[in-house]
Amino acid sequence: MNSETKLLDVVAITKDLPNVGSFRGQVGTVVEVYYAGEFEVEFSDRDGELYALATPRHDDLMLLRHEPARAA
Repeated sequence: MNSETKLLDVVAITKDLPNVGSFRGQVGTVVEVYYAGEFEVEFSDRDGELYALATPRHDDLMLLRHEPARAA
C-alpha cells in the first residue's frame, strides 16, 4: 500500500488479524489515518453493522480501486 491511501478509502487486509476477528481478504473502510504508517479500519457486514475495528500497518492493506489506475 502506498501514501495515496486516505480517509474513507476501501481496503482489503492481506493477513489474518485474529485478535480483532478479521481475516485475510476482508474488506473495510479507512476511518483514520495515523502518521506512523497505520490506519484505523472499520469492518462492517452487508447490513452496515460493525463487526471489527483494527489498526493495521500499511504493509497489511491493499487499496481497492473501482476505476482504472492512473500512471504516476
